[in-house]
Amino acid sequence: MSGLSAGARPSLLAPFANRSFRFMWPADLLTSWAFEMETLILGWYVLVETKSVLMLTLFGAMQFTGTLLAPLFGVAGDRIGLRNLLCLMRGFYAVQASCLTLFAVLGVLSPIHVFAIAFCMGLVRPSDLAIRNTLVGSLMPADQLMAAMGISRTTQDSARIAGAMTGAGLFALLGMAAAYVIVVLFYLVSLMLSLRIARPAREMASAVSPLRDVQEGLAYVWTTPRLLAAMVLAFLVNFCAFPLSGGLLPYVARDIYGMDQSGLGFLAAAFAFGGLVGSITLSTAGRTIPAGRIMICFAFAWYALLLFYAHASYPALGIGLLMLAGFTQSLCMVPMAVMLLRSSGDRFRGRVMGVRMLAVYGMPVGLLLAGVMIREFGFVATATAYCVFGFVASFAIAWHWWAHLWPLEAHANRG
Repeated sequence: MSGLSAGARPSLLAPFANRSFRFMWPADLLTSWAFEMETLILGWYVLVETKSVLMLTLFGAMQFTGTLLAPLFGVAGDRIGLRNLLCLMRGFYAVQASCLTLFAVLGVLSPIHVFAIAFCMGLVRPSDLAIRNTLVGSLMPADQLMAAMGISRTTQDSARIAGAMTGAGLFALLGMAAAYVIVVLFYLVSLMLSLRIARPAREMASAVSPLRDVQEGLAYVWTTPRLLAAMVLAFLVNFCAFPLSGGLLPYVARDIYGMDQSGLGFLAAAFAFGGLVGSITLSTAGRTIPAGRIMICFAFAWYALLLFYAHASYPALGIGLLMLAGFTQSLCMVPMAVMLLRSSGDRFRGRVMGVRMLAVYGMPVGLLLAGVMIREFGFVATATAYCVFGFVASFAIAWHWWAHLWPLEAHANRG
């Protein structure tokens, strides 16, 4: 830990020497598993019950209704403590999942109930990742931050593998009610583990108003070029990359490849497995990664692979390309998060990561637009347009902020 020499590379497992991280990692893992199970179960349910890709994309968009509230969650984390906020959020997830389980057990569940709960979950869930990342940044020393973020990211990637397969399998074999009992249990155990995380000593309450805190966070990002570049890129990939490999997967599985729930699980797991390999790769590399440069390079690779995936006619080829796309997205998104945490400092960390979650608003916009375009032009044309636009826009970001992202001596690339 702090005794490491400046030139030493921390061990892959070094972050687990931190007691709080040992509780946080399994708590995040269970929450991520529950997220993935819910997304696949409910996405398939909406598509089957409504038989509409527009309803599917609307369901996906409603999970991000609280994106505009994300800066306020960052401020709340700075004020009441990140651990306390995370526990409140996970208790809320358990209550919402319990309500849906009750509806399923009573046999009264309908798409209206699913949309209502998706809306409520969407008010809180978009901020979960930002609060996790900010808490990791508060708990870990700088020389272990890349390793810790890579390990933390494995909770999402492994959940997309196991959660996708488990959720799809349980739904197909036992029905929604039984599958959702498992989801509720995951949330409850995650809450109990989260309560064991120590509150970081650096946390302190602010006497300034919450609105002023949000304004300061936005101003700090706007006046720091490397942060602004990362925010623009984050919005871009949420708008036209993640919808293709996330929210639209039920449509691709059923209408493009003719798969059932299990096939959907394989598609989601393939993307997640690639992401898991990418996260482990970054964890072993440690602080030697030039975050800004890697972030840009793998954004280009991500769009290129998604373009090939959009034209893949066979499920096996699509699964392979999704796996590679998952690897590249991890090598884009994890360095981005590390760069934001390193550049924020203790005072602005929560606020900056809250502003970062505003970029997630690109996903519901991208999903809704994709639903309309797929109905008019088809999936291949829509996905091609998204990838070409993303590639060109990524080039524009790299060109405009070149001096702040590419040189190895730039702040974005310093360990």
